[in-house]
Order: sequence, then structure tokens, then C-alpha cells
Amino acid sequence: QVQLVESGGGLVQAGGSLRLSCAASAASGRTFSGYVMGWFRQAPGKEREFVAAIRWNDDYMNYADSVKGRFTISRDSAKSTVFLQMNSLNPEDTAVYYCAARQGSSTKVGASRYDWWGQGTQVTVSS
Repeated sequence: QVQLVESGGGLVQAGGSLRLSCAASAASGRTFSGYVMGWFRQAPGKEREFVAAIRWNDDYMNYADSVKGRFTISRDSAKSTVFLQMNSLNPEDTAVYYCAARQGSSTKVGASRYDWWGQGTQVTVSS
């Protein structure tokens, strides 16, 4: 069992930055070797969409085209925490952001392939 807790959301003006954190914990102190950690977002009235993912073993990363060059995913293995640094935010980035985890190696799978989810954190970008 994996628990994920997001934090760092909030209200920011267009052009600003936010850093989201996802604190991950696993039963029996299990490490996240062999896991992929992802960030997804869901805006009102829209489907949940992929934002970024990172493979725990080798830090291989994948990004949605809409955030490439603006968002950066990273991890701190000592703290079992995944981050999403979001720069040059625009109103279209407004959504609830979710952290997710799955066992496997592919960073290019959709939300349905992730097994564990956090509760989400709201990001609102004002124009």
C-alpha cells in the first residue's frame, strides 16, 4: 500500500511559479525502486490529464507537450518526495493537481494505469 500526500498548491498570478510536493510512503518501509511517480491535473468539466512522470530508478522523465519547458519534475529519494516545479504559469494551468504512483517502468501511460493517488491540491492562476 502506498500513501501520497500533495502540498504546495495555491493562488498565483499569471507568469508566476509554484512548487508542488508529493510525500510518498509505503507499507513496511518499502522503497520506491521499480515505481513511476506521476503528476496529473483535472480542470472543471475536463478529464484528468497527464502532466509529468519520473521513473524512480533512473530519473527518466516525461512531460506533456503543454508543460514542456515550463514544468520540471524531480524527486528526493531520501525524503521519498516528488516535486513539480511550475514556472511561467498561465490561467490554462488552473486545475486540481494529483500525484500518482504505479509499479512499472513506463512513464508514458495514462491515468488508468496508476494504482495509487493523492487527494489533490488546487492550483489557481489568475490573469
